[in-house]
Amino acid sequence: MPSPFLDLCGNSIPQEQVLGCGSSAVVVLRDGLAVKTPLRYRWSSDVEVEMNIEVIQREQDVYRRFQTSNAQCGGIVNCVGFLREATQLAYMTNGNLRTYLGTNQPSQQLQLSWFRDMARTLEYIHDRRVLVADIASRNFLLDSDLKIKFCDFSEASLLPLDADMDTVDDNGYTTRIDLGFLGAVIYEVVTGEKCEIDLFKDNLPSDGRATWPQRELLPNTENVWLGSIIEDCWVDGGFQNAHSLLRALDSIALHSPSPKPLYDRPSLTGFYFIQNLVYKRSIVTMAVILGALGTLALYRNRKQL
Repeated sequence: MPSPFLDLCGNSIPQEQVLGCGSSAVVVLRDGLAVKTPLRYRWSSDVEVEMNIEVIQREQDVYRRFQTSNAQCGGIVNCVGFLREATQLAYMTNGNLRTYLGTNQPSQQLQLSWFRDMARTLEYIHDRRVLVADIASRNFLLDSDLKIKFCDFSEASLLPLDADMDTVDDNGYTTRIDLGFLGAVIYEVVTGEKCEIDLFKDNLPSDGRATWPQRELLPNTENVWLGSIIEDCWVDGGFQNAHSLLRALDSIALHSPSPKPLYDRPSLTGFYFIQNLVYKRSIVTMAVILGALGTLALYRNRKQL
């Protein structure tokens, strides 16, 4: 089946070059780079393509905001270059997090490392006065060392640099919603179950304002590892910002199980059973010999008398 995607010149994009696609862009592998171009299907109208070009350009403005920061952040996929109608990004060899979780079970140590990097990067993003708005496992990429990176800012809000992030509200989108989405990603990684969140479930069709869902509509976190942290991402009165989330994650200590005593190890159980049996029999044998010697000595003493 031919690829449904076309480049802006109308040429078919080979399916083997396609790394992924979203609602407004398709990402293709070119010359070792992941190139994000406006989504164009064979049946797309010129108006639709132009709207997707505008989304690409708005996202480029977000990347430029990050690049002008004095403190660069390693938790965002590296933006290599800008074209008017495409963004060149570093290629992440291990793909997106959701696909990775489909075939791999990361250790708790690796998971905790990811969560701390996510929170640290979100703290940086908010410090640069950006709301991500679309945080999901499909929008995190893994490099060759399994380091995790934010990669999609097509839905992001680029706010004034003097905005108060504790109170900012962009049509319902807030830092709390970013934290809530990040809590959903943590839940998905820990449990292996997707946690889809609909911010418009209870809204009128004419109301485009985002609203965080009521707690009872979200999964139960009882007996889930890091469940209390996930809860504080989801409820009022929980984490105030990404910094408080990071502080909570930094307080988590992973303890390796204590090594079992040698005699409890299956490979050595038989050996120590035999050794113990021989030892016990040796004591019994020695007791019998000493008893016999004592009886003989008593008999000789009586005979001499």
